[in-house]
Amino acid sequence: MFDKETKAGWIVGVDVGGTFTDFAARNVSTGEFAVHKRPSTPHDPSEAILQGFDELQAKIGISGEDVGRFAHGTTVATNALLQRKGAKVGVVTTRGFRDLLEIGRQVRPSIYDLQADAPPPLADRQSRLEIAERIGPDGEVITQLTDTAIETLMDELAELPDLQSLAICLLFSFANPDHEQRIASAIKQARPDLYVSVSSEVQPEFREYERFSTTLINAFLQPEVSRYMDRLQAAVAHAAPRARFGIFQSSGGLMSVDRAAQFPVRTALSGPAAGAVGATAAGAASGIGNIVTLDIGGTSTDVCLIRDGKTEIAHVREIAGFRIRLPMVDIHTVGAGGGSIAQVAPDGLMRVGPESAGAVPGPACYCKGGTEPTVTDANVYLGRLPLSLAGGGLTIDPAKAEAVITEIAGKLGVSPIKAALGIAGIATSNMTRAIRAVSTEKGHDPRNFALMPFGGAGGLHAADVAQALGIRRILVPRAPGILCADGLLEAELQENFVSTIRTRLDGDLSAIKQAVEKLTHDASHWLKTEAAEAEDGRVVLSLDMRYVGQNYELPIEFAGDPTQVKALREVFLAEHMRAYGHADPDAPIEIVNIRAKGIARLVRGTTDLAGPADMGEPLEITKAWFEESAPVDTPVYDRTALPVGTTLTGPAIITQLDSTTVVPPGATITVDPALNLMMELGND
Repeated sequence: MFDKETKAGWIVGVDVGGTFTDFAARNVSTGEFAVHKRPSTPHDPSEAILQGFDELQAKIGISGEDVGRFAHGTTVATNALLQRKGAKVGVVTTRGFRDLLEIGRQVRPSIYDLQADAPPPLADRQSRLEIAERIGPDGEVITQLTDTAIETLMDELAELPDLQSLAICLLFSFANPDHEQRIASAIKQARPDLYVSVSSEVQPEFREYERFSTTLINAFLQPEVSRYMDRLQAAVAHAAPRARFGIFQSSGGLMSVDRAAQFPVRTALSGPAAGAVGATAAGAASGIGNIVTLDIGGTSTDVCLIRDGKTEIAHVREIAGFRIRLPMVDIHTVGAGGGSIAQVAPDGLMRVGPESAGAVPGPACYCKGGTEPTVTDANVYLGRLPLSLAGGGLTIDPAKAEAVITEIAGKLGVSPIKAALGIAGIATSNMTRAIRAVSTEKGHDPRNFALMPFGGAGGLHAADVAQALGIRRILVPRAPGILCADGLLEAELQENFVSTIRTRLDGDLSAIKQAVEKLTHDASHWLKTEAAEAEDGRVVLSLDMRYVGQNYELPIEFAGDPTQVKALREVFLAEHMRAYGHADPDAPIEIVNIRAKGIARLVRGTTDLAGPADMGEPLEITKAWFEESAPVDTPVYDRTALPVGTTLTGPAIITQLDSTTVVPPGATITVDPALNLMMELGND
C-alpha cells in the first residue's frame, strides 16, 4: 500500500537500460536534484541498482534512511519476452479452443516474406489442456463446470510435473468469471507450487485471442518477475528502510511491488513509458503540452505523442511478436540507435540497423572490440560527438571510427564523408518513419508539435529529424540522458478497471450506468485502500466506442452522465473526425468497454532550477561536418556553464554528463527558465 511518504526527504527513481542504469533523486523539501549513471548488470539487474544506489548516496551525502520513495522502471519482463526466457507454462481452456493461441488473427509477421513464421506459442500443445465447460456471451452458463471435469483436469496436470506456471483462459469469462475462479481455486489447492494467472483478472475484456495471449504472457513472466521483485524488495527494504517501493507500469503510473509480481505483463513497457511521463513534465515546465518524443538509445529509438499534456494510450501492442491487450503508453519502437550497424546490402545499397553492436562490443570508436561501422562512429567521424562521454567515463578513439567509415565508403565507392552523412541520414529516415507512425498515421500533424529528444543520442539527431518532418521547435530537457529515471519522480500511483458492456447508443443504457457506478466504486475503493494518504486522488472515466459493425474502438474520455446520448455522440463524432478525417452523424454507434482509472498524486516536490550566473567560454572549437562540401568551425559548450537566457546561434555542440546536443548552422538555441534548451529551426 502507498500512503503519504514518511518525513524522509528524498525520492529516488531508477531506470534499468541495456547499457546503463540511471538514477534521479530529488529532495522534496529543498528541491536539490542529483543524477547518477552506472553500467547495467544484465545477469542480475538488481546488482546495478543496489551498487548505483550506494554510489548515489555517497555522491549527494545522504543515507538510506533519508529516502521516502523508491520508484523503479524495469526491463525484466521485456527481456524475458524478447529472449523467451520465462517459465515452463501451461494453459487451461474451454474444450475445443486449445489451438486458439496458435491460430491467432491469421496475420503474417512479415507480409512480403513467405518464409517468415509467427513465433510459436509460449505454451506447447501438450501443455494446453481442455476442460468441459462453456459460458455464453451474456454470461449465461451453457455447459456447467462439474466436479468430475475438474478432477479430470487435476489428473492431466499431474502428468505435467515440470510446469511452473499456468494460464486459465475460458470463453466469455469476462462476462462470468465463476468457472475460472473455481478452476483456479482447485489448482491452487492441488498444485500450490504453480503460479496461476486467470484471464478474468489479468484482462477482463472481450476478444478471446488477445485476452488469452495477454494472460499466457503474464503466466510466462510470473515466476521470473516474482522472484526478481521479491529479491529486490528485500534488498531495497534493507538499503532504504523508510522508502515506499513502487514499480512503473506500461500505462504510465506506479503500482505496488505485490501488484507487479501478480501482473508482470503490465511492466512490458515500463522504462519507455517512464520516459514519456518525464517528457510530459519537462514540457509542462516550459509551457509546452504538444510534444513528440524521440528517445534514442544504443539499440533502438522509442517515440511517443503527447497531446495537451497527456500521453496517447494504446490498448493493443505486440512485443516480440506476442500480442498484449492492456492500457499502455502508445510507444513506437524502431531498430535505430547509436549502435545500429551500417552495412552494404546484397543489392549494393547501404542499410543501417536493425542489427546493433550493443554495449559489447559496441561501436568501433569505443575500443571494446567493435569492428563494424555504426551510427556513433559516423557521428564521431563527422565531428559531432566529443571525444569524451559520460562525464569522462568513456573515451573515444576517432582513428577507429575513421577506419570503419573509410572501409564501408570504399565498398560503396564514395568518399568517407559522404558515407558518414549517409549513415546519419538513413538513421534519421528510420526515426522519422517511427514518428509518422504515432502522428501522421493517427491523424496528427507533427508540425503542430515540439520535438523532445532524450536518451544518450537524442540530441545528436533531433535537428535532422525535425527538419525532415517540418517541425520548427525542439525542446531538449534538462537531463535528457536520464529522463526515464526523472519521469519516475513525477509518476502517480495508478490502477485501471474495465468492464465489457456492448450497448448501442440508441438502446437501453441502464447497464452502462450500472457498470459506470460499479467501476467508479471499485476505483474509489482502491484509492482509499492503496493510496489513503496521497496528496490527491481522482477517478477518470472513458468509454471505448465505435460505429456498429466497425472492428476497432476509439477511447473517449467522458466526465458527464454516460446516459446522455447526445453528448456522447458529439464527443465520439469529433474524435472520429480527428482520427480518421470523416464522421457519419447518422450511423448507429455502440459502446463496447467502460474504463475507470484511479489516479493518486504522490509527493514529488519541485527541483531547484538555479543555474550558473555567468556564461562560460567554449570548451573548444572543433570542425564538424553538416554538408559534404566542407566542415564548419563549431564551438563546444558545457551545458552546466550556460545560464538562463543564454542564446546561441548554430553551429554549436552542447555537451553534458548524459547527452550531447547538436545545433546545426542557422538554428538558434536558448536556455529557458526551466533550464530546458529551446531550439528554433526556422522550418517553413
